[in-house]
Amino acid sequence: MLSIAWAPLYAHSLPANHRFPMLKYELLPEQLLREGIVPASAFFQPVPPPAADIRRVHAADYYHRLQAGQLTRQQERATGFPWSPELVLRETTILGGTLACARRAWASGGVALNIAGGTHHAFRDRGEGFCLLNDQAAAAAWLLAWPERPVQRVLIIDLDVHQGNGTAAIFEHEPRVFTFSMHGARNYPHRKERSDLDLPLPDGTDDAAYLGLLRETLPRLLDEHQPDFVFYLAGVDVLATDKLGHLGLSRDGCRQRDAYVLGLCHQQQLPVVVCMGGGYSPRILDIVEAHANTFRVAADLWG
Repeated sequence: MLSIAWAPLYAHSLPANHRFPMLKYELLPEQLLREGIVPASAFFQPVPPPAADIRRVHAADYYHRLQAGQLTRQQERATGFPWSPELVLRETTILGGTLACARRAWASGGVALNIAGGTHHAFRDRGEGFCLLNDQAAAAAWLLAWPERPVQRVLIIDLDVHQGNGTAAIFEHEPRVFTFSMHGARNYPHRKERSDLDLPLPDGTDDAAYLGLLRETLPRLLDEHQPDFVFYLAGVDVLATDKLGHLGLSRDGCRQRDAYVLGLCHQQQLPVVVCMGGGYSPRILDIVEAHANTFRVAADLWG
């Protein structure tokens, strides 16, 4: 059975002007339950983790200032969110969800999914682009440090339309974590970091070109890096309908992307954590359906 992290504050703790794209966090669980893709028992409510688990990848001073509401105006503007205690609770809970998913997937050898997460623009000492704390980085660091049965090698597959700049910078000098980002070349962030492998894509890249490049690349990465664990950032801002993405994938192309990535993980018996990442199509239906496809694929493979 799938294990899914979800908390009501994913959607309800943000200012009103940010709530439209965040409706997916409310509608997606409803869709999954309505279709019977997963039972209600698959969901668990995450909680913020101990501060030590966050400070593995974030500077103590930055985390203290974030908690205390002491970010400068410039730092706050870079995150895109006005600071509030509710926002900090939301961000730490999302991170806790991905961390709990990692524990569950590692214990079961299967898959766990966070309805939110994929906050890959958060750096060690700062937040950017609606990301304050880097959930997949923190969970990967926890797995590497777990004294009972540590993971040896992690592969982060970041297929959000934006480069995972914060994740790349955090693990720049960590050979046990391989960061792979396939993203829009001319999209945010304008100053890219260096992942272990970056594949920048031209505007308008369609299903055939996107899936062809992914199929050429991912089996080689799995063979060369030999990961014990995979994090997958399944952003749906790659859709042609996305107002920020500038790529040209159809909803079915996005589903084929998920099926290919998760199919390889299942075939090679790799535990995997999936986070939803971005999605900014004008119609909320396009966003929710594309995200729901990720869960449909996971349920077909591991259900």
